[in-house]
Amino acid sequence: MKQTLFTLIKIGVTIAIIVFLFSRVDVNTMMYHVARANGMALVLALALYFLAIGLSVLKWDIVVRAQSIRVPFNDLMMYYFVGLFFGNLLPSNVGGDVVRAYGLMRASGRSEAAAISVLVDRLMGLVAFLGAAVVMATLATLVLARGSELQQLEIATVVTATIFLFAAALLFSRRFSQRVKYLFDFSLLRPLRPMAQRVFEALQVYRHSYRALALNVAISACIVVVTTLVWYTVAYALGETVSLFYFFLFNPLIAFVLLIPISFNGLGPKEATAVFFFGLVGMSSEVALAMSLLFHLIVVVSSLPGGVLWWRERALAPAVATTQDKRPIDLGND
Repeated sequence: MKQTLFTLIKIGVTIAIIVFLFSRVDVNTMMYHVARANGMALVLALALYFLAIGLSVLKWDIVVRAQSIRVPFNDLMMYYFVGLFFGNLLPSNVGGDVVRAYGLMRASGRSEAAAISVLVDRLMGLVAFLGAAVVMATLATLVLARGSELQQLEIATVVTATIFLFAAALLFSRRFSQRVKYLFDFSLLRPLRPMAQRVFEALQVYRHSYRALALNVAISACIVVVTTLVWYTVAYALGETVSLFYFFLFNPLIAFVLLIPISFNGLGPKEATAVFFFGLVGMSSEVALAMSLLFHLIVVVSSLPGGVLWWRERALAPAVATTQDKRPIDLGND
């Protein structure tokens, strides 16, 4: 009940912000820009976003292999796309990370290792985005005429990054884990001790997997670059001429704001922050809102293959089960 209520609240927040933004812009002007958008540029933006997804699967594959899990890359891509479909399109409480971890768990039979691989993959991605956000927030306060308005955001990014790095360090700390394990001596938690031990072992794999973690962060940084180019290409499609530098400046900051899960898949806050940030460099609210909505449309369209793959696997499951049921039973020679 609480999860359903939370989902409804997030949808309500999304609707409220979108309605507010539409009330503050000239909708006819915004739709004029959308209608005149360069279709080839939007196709290029979609292709770039698919490239970002491919890079995301690649960096996940790196941490999966560090766990000595051997799953074909195509299978990982399928799990990732299905996760995107659940995470970006369905107003459910089943997150995309949970879905892809479940797919990997079924393929490998190692539930804790699969879950930890997704967790570490997400953490390394956040390291790259938070690092970029800290740098860009600092640059924004220095180079923008109204940079003083961003000082609180700069402080927030630094504080968040510091807390995050400290929490990540604790997660991989053997000393901290040794202290926490005594909690499982209590009778209430004692049944969970075997699972906790497997989680601990899965985490410790990465304590010395420096190459895997470094590659993951490096690819995450490439994803920051590619998604920035997606924003820029969408703006180009709308005929906007704002410098590419500002897109590199604002993309990590928009992603940072979206870390707060107050809306349905970021829709609403993403548009509000895009209007605010790009308004600082002369982009009209109508173009900024149209750009953000088109970017969200690209995210939605790129998630559709996951729905097809999920439905295909769901449709094939009964047929496979029926075939297996009809196989003759070997009773042996007894």
